[in-house]
Amino acid sequence: MNTEQFVTTSVTPLDNLDTLSPYEVAKLHDASQGGLYKLFRQCSLAVLNCGSELDSTKMVLEKYRDFDIKISQKHRGVQLDLINAPASAFVDGEIITGIREHLFSVLRDLLYVGDELDKCCAGLDESATTSNMVFHILRHAETIRPHVKPNLVVCWGGHSISRHEYEYTKKVGYELGLRGMDICTGCGPGAMKGPMKGATIAHAKQRIGDGRYVGISEPGIIAAESPNPIVNDLIIMPDIEKRLEAFVRLGHGIIVFPGGAGTAEEILYILGLLLHERNSNIPFPLIFSGPAGSEEYFATVDQFICHTLGEEARQCYEIIVDDAHEVARRMSEGLGSVTQYRKATSESFHFNWQLHIPQEFQEPFEPTHENMSQLQLNKELTSFELAANLRCALSGIVAGNVKEPGIRAIEQHGPFEIEGEPEMMAELDQLLTSFVDQRRMKLNYKEYTPCYRIKQAEANEEVSEA
Repeated sequence: MNTEQFVTTSVTPLDNLDTLSPYEVAKLHDASQGGLYKLFRQCSLAVLNCGSELDSTKMVLEKYRDFDIKISQKHRGVQLDLINAPASAFVDGEIITGIREHLFSVLRDLLYVGDELDKCCAGLDESATTSNMVFHILRHAETIRPHVKPNLVVCWGGHSISRHEYEYTKKVGYELGLRGMDICTGCGPGAMKGPMKGATIAHAKQRIGDGRYVGISEPGIIAAESPNPIVNDLIIMPDIEKRLEAFVRLGHGIIVFPGGAGTAEEILYILGLLLHERNSNIPFPLIFSGPAGSEEYFATVDQFICHTLGEEARQCYEIIVDDAHEVARRMSEGLGSVTQYRKATSESFHFNWQLHIPQEFQEPFEPTHENMSQLQLNKELTSFELAANLRCALSGIVAGNVKEPGIRAIEQHGPFEIEGEPEMMAELDQLLTSFVDQRRMKLNYKEYTPCYRIKQAEANEEVSEA
C-alpha cells in the first residue's frame, strides 16, 4: 500500500502542446491579477486530485497548500514541474496517462481563452460573441465532430447522491451506450461519473472503440468536482454561463438525475431556453429520471417548476422513474427527431446554432451579497426571464457551498439573502429544504450549514435562515 502523500516530478505532453511561446510561459508564471498562474495552479491541482472526496474548493486548496506547478520550455518541448502533487495521481512514480492528458487540456484551454478569443469574434453583437466564443473553445479542444449523427447525451445530476442513485445512473449509461450514444457530463463524481461508467461497459460490448466521455467544467468549480477518471475529453470553459451554453449547443438531449442546487440551476437554464418562443419548434429531448425511491424528489422539483414557471414548463420534459431501458429508448427516439429536424433545416449535427439563448442567460452572474439580494423574483417577469433570475439565485447557493470566493464571502458577511414574492419564496424554500433534508447539498452533509436566507418581499418575513 502506498502511504506517500505527495510526489515531486516533471511531466511532458504526449501528443500536443509541444511548444509554447515565451509570452505564454510568462503568463503562466505571472502571479499578478493579469497572469494565469493562480488559475492554472488551482485547475491543475483539481485534475491531480482526481477521486477526491472533498467538494470544497477552499478545503482542497488548504489541504494541498504546498502544491506548486512550474512550466518551462525545454529544448525538447514543454515541461511541467509538479511540486508536492497528490500521490494518488501516480503509479510507481509515473503519472496516470488520463491525468496527464487532463493536465495539458487545462493548459490548452486557459491559454486559448486568455490569448485568442478576443480576436475571433470581432464585429459581432454581445450575444453572438458569446456563442461564437463557446464554439471556438470547443473546436480548439477538438470536441466538435462534424460528420457524426446526433448521439451525445448530456447527463446532469448531483455529486452528492446515494449509492442506490449512483448505481441507477450507471444502468442508464449502460442502456445509452448499448444504443451507440456518447455521454457528456460536468465531469465530476456521482451522477456525472455513473453514466460514463455504465456507457464504457456497453461500448466495450458493442465493440465501440471510440466512445466519447466529454467532461465540461469551469475554473470556479473544478476543484470541488475534480474530473472523474473516465473523462477522455476535458474542456474548461471560462465561467458557468459558457459551461451551460456548451452543454446545450454541443449535446443533443439531456437526462437529469437527482441532485441539489447545481442540478436545479441546470434545470432552470434549459427550461428557460425551451420556454422562449424562438425555440418552441426546436426538438430537444429532456428526461428527468431516478431509481425507485426518487419519486418524492421529482415531485418536489415538478411542483416547484409548475408553481414558478407555470404549467407550460411541464410540457418540456417527462419524468421516468426506475426504468433505465425506457429512458434510453425514449432518448433514442428523441435523437431521431433531432436528426430529422437538423436535416430538414440544414442545421449542423455538431453544434446547435439555431437554439436561441437570450443574453440574460449568457451574462456572467457574480454571486455577491448585493447581487443576490437584488435579484428580481416575481411573476411580473416572463417565464424565461424568471428562469434566468432563479438560475442566478441557485448559482449563488452553489458558489456559497463549494466555490472558494463564495465560501469566503459567507464566512465574512454571513449567508446570502434571497428576496421575492412570498409564494415564490415559499416554493424556493421548500425546494432547498428538501435538498438539505435529502443530503444533496454537499458531501459533508453532517457539517452543512445553509449559505442562504430566504425572505419574503412584502412582509419582509424570513422563511428560512442559515
